[in-house]
Amino acid sequence: MERREIRFTGRVQGVGFRATARAIAARHAVTGWVRNEPDGSVLMQIQGAPAEIDRTLDELNRAMQRNITAADSSARPVIDGEPMFEIRY
Repeated sequence: MERREIRFTGRVQGVGFRATARAIAARHAVTGWVRNEPDGSVLMQIQGAPAEIDRTLDELNRAMQRNITAADSSARPVIDGEPMFEIRY
């Protein structure tokens, strides 16, 4: 189990990015959240088995590749008991 934080930049706000991320995450065994940031980026924290995280992010990258110019990832501490993947406002 691991947790990653990814900051997506590009044209990632106002294009359904968060809803797409939530829908894709619902198909995988991951938890976490996604939200718009004031600087125009989208921040995501995602948690699960490394292979599940990779599959989720691969699917998201395929779905939104035209909008993403960069995705910077870093490790974060695992959060026990997190129930789902959600959009945060």
